[in-house]
Amino acid sequence: MSLLRVSGTKIVDEQGKETVLRGAGLGGWMNMENFITGYPGCEFQIREALAEAIGEQKASLFFDKFLEYFFQDEDAAFFKSLGLNAIRIAFNYRHFEDDMNPRVLKESGFKHLDRVIDICAKHGIYTILDMHTAPGGQNTDWHSDHGSHVANFWNHKDFQDRSLWLWSELAKHYKGNKWIAGYNPLNEPTDSKHCRVVEFYDKVHKVIRAEDPDHIIFFDGNTFASDFSRFGDAHKNWDNTAYSIHDYSLFGFPNPPELYTGTDEQKHRLKRSYQKKRAWMDERGLCVWNGEWGPVYARKQYEGDKTDETNTVRYKVLEDQLKLYDQDRLSWSIWLYKDIGFQGMTYVSLETKYMQLFEKFLAKKHRLAIDAWGADDTQVRHVYQPLIDHILEQVPVENRDIYPAPVWKVQDRIARLSRNILVSEYLVKEWAEHFVGLSEAEIDEVAQSFKFDNCLRREGLNKVLMENAP
Repeated sequence: MSLLRVSGTKIVDEQGKETVLRGAGLGGWMNMENFITGYPGCEFQIREALAEAIGEQKASLFFDKFLEYFFQDEDAAFFKSLGLNAIRIAFNYRHFEDDMNPRVLKESGFKHLDRVIDICAKHGIYTILDMHTAPGGQNTDWHSDHGSHVANFWNHKDFQDRSLWLWSELAKHYKGNKWIAGYNPLNEPTDSKHCRVVEFYDKVHKVIRAEDPDHIIFFDGNTFASDFSRFGDAHKNWDNTAYSIHDYSLFGFPNPPELYTGTDEQKHRLKRSYQKKRAWMDERGLCVWNGEWGPVYARKQYEGDKTDETNTVRYKVLEDQLKLYDQDRLSWSIWLYKDIGFQGMTYVSLETKYMQLFEKFLAKKHRLAIDAWGADDTQVRHVYQPLIDHILEQVPVENRDIYPAPVWKVQDRIARLSRNILVSEYLVKEWAEHFVGLSEAEIDEVAQSFKFDNCLRREGLNKVLMENAP
């Protein structure tokens, strides 16, 4: 156990020996996400809907037990058995502060976060604390839990000030904990002006350093951690800091540009995308961390006979990305450790109470393509194509690139607003109604579905990760 720090392009321990962090993101836990745990829309919506459907007491029981069972000692032991040494813990600010009671710390927020940090430490696993959801929403997507496509974090100073306050409290609480590798203050910002993100990083760096001079700070690039091109010489103001890219490849998702077979040209495209994201750091001799990456996987209940063939291709993408990272001795955190079967290293069995309860609902979600992440819109494309065609017909070409273009094309923006926000909102109540009539014991059983013993292991993925562990 050693406090880590940045030295040039490397992360090193207290003796100056290089430590390469390789692990996964603990997403969908203290920041729930729709594709990870099977609900529609945003976390705040399902929490409100469940309380309305079954009452505050039973709703609180479910969410607390979900947090308890999702990550326990058995999870950490398995994770460590693969040779992995770091977990990026995504959390939602709402665990520590209420919007209607701002700047009043909820000590209950530390209950499960402290527990998991301590479990990881017991097994020799470093943790990185990732504020995945900030007040107002720091990006335009569902995982910043604001229910809109507008990142209002950048438009209202008080949202930023509340985040600074919370990071001061977190730094105060975790100062001196050597099993925490560092702090990731803001996941995937999308600042349309490209300057406010740097200004916020200046402020949050000072706030954290006022309480904690020692832990590494990991700053994501703008536009979903892909773009540092407007950062200039800002790094000169930040000590002990690493810089986070998120290196997802379209080859690892449904509807790729072409079937990935690992040709020289395809490998070149993987490398070009990766190198472009880290170019600003490489030009300045700075430390790079790949905070998120990784393919998604086909599921037999939806893709049928094509499942194994599809996943073989996805594992090839995974392997070829790792070859690039290994050449650079890159620290990385694959997305994701646990879910209901789409991307996780472990995933909830179809035989569990949760998966049986929501079997038909999850099939409906898949058919309607209401989750943005890795959506296959094949079954509903005919519904939305006329709207896409209408907008393309009416809007001049020069006016179509609305930020976060080019990451979001016209069809992506339409999908976000129509499918992922509008249609999802209409399904929130339906999700909550599945719990109506369940006793507290049955609700506990539903939550237990996420326990390690009730999960399967994605062996193909885990084998590749183990082969590339530190």
